[in-house]
Amino acid sequence: MAETGTQAGYLVTEKLVKRFDEAVAVDEVSLSIGKGEIFALLGSSGCGKSTLLRMLAGFEKPTSGRILLGGQDVAAMPPYERPVNMMFQSYALFPHLNIWENVAFGLKREGLPKAEIQQRTDEMLALVQLTPYAKRKPHQLSGGQQQRVALARSLAKRPKLLLLDEPLGALDKKLREQTQFELVNIIEKVGVTVVMVTHDQEEAMTMASRIAIMSKGRVLQVGSPEEIYEHPANRFVADFIGNVNLFEGKLSVDEPNRCAAATAIGEIHVGHGVSGTLHMPVTIAVRPEKIEISKQRPEGVGPNLFTGKVKEIAYFGSYNTYIVQAAEGLRVKITEANTSRQDLSDITWEDNVFFWWSDIAGVVLRD
Repeated sequence: MAETGTQAGYLVTEKLVKRFDEAVAVDEVSLSIGKGEIFALLGSSGCGKSTLLRMLAGFEKPTSGRILLGGQDVAAMPPYERPVNMMFQSYALFPHLNIWENVAFGLKREGLPKAEIQQRTDEMLALVQLTPYAKRKPHQLSGGQQQRVALARSLAKRPKLLLLDEPLGALDKKLREQTQFELVNIIEKVGVTVVMVTHDQEEAMTMASRIAIMSKGRVLQVGSPEEIYEHPANRFVADFIGNVNLFEGKLSVDEPNRCAAATAIGEIHVGHGVSGTLHMPVTIAVRPEKIEISKQRPEGVGPNLFTGKVKEIAYFGSYNTYIVQAAEGLRVKITEANTSRQDLSDITWEDNVFFWWSDIAGVVLRD
């Protein structure tokens, strides 16, 4: 995974707004992206991430706000004058041109000398490890290879900013996972600053050094994949990234280094304070993999120990998922890693079980 760029604010958006008639697609988005960083815009369909990317590319004109690239305001510049290139999900390769000609196409349009076109094109094909395929047509390559051709063509013009719109969306799951790492390695070798749009959480967390979670045109949280996952800023982010159990309750204890809330399954203790008001409504988020489960009562466990009945079991190879019905009919999702081929759980449907978690596993959300 790429490290965050050391030069903060290489790409900056300042209160960027885009309206389509009365609808607000992008609502005062301010971001600061470091040079050489791979930055992901993540959100569900219609959240504004693609509109934001199109404004960075110049395909959409902002209603208001600024876009600074290397200190220069490019918001009013047409796309062809910006040092920016965009790679689309469809790759948009020319079927009648071979791979070498596809990569060289943009350089020829710029009128560069033949020797420079030859050098840059050969260099890009070597970078994406497709030199042996230079004379083939796009339809003669696999989906992953076509994706690398599109990347090589985008990088050949040496843009200061590379925009990726769902770059791996056309690939099947296994090839997409393999290509994620290839793509990051190529981008890091070149050192270009990247903003990518995706709705795939795993893709964003694998490829990006930082992620912006978007909803209804606004950025709800910006942070590293670990920060977003472990310390979600609000309920939407917690629920959007990965799986999570959300327990609603009222604050019963609040101290600087710990708090507790009365919930439907009992009092839940959390290893951080919230500086709130007693009895205020809160939501406690606990990831399924942080919960332990057993038919036997565990020894030495104090708070956050509850009981329930197993209603669903799903086997996913590397882990099992249990749905446990607890007090007040609340359904709790628990995942347990399969660490050995011989690890066969003795837990089955309708079993009464204990489940518990550490006080540092939960996070209190206030909205």
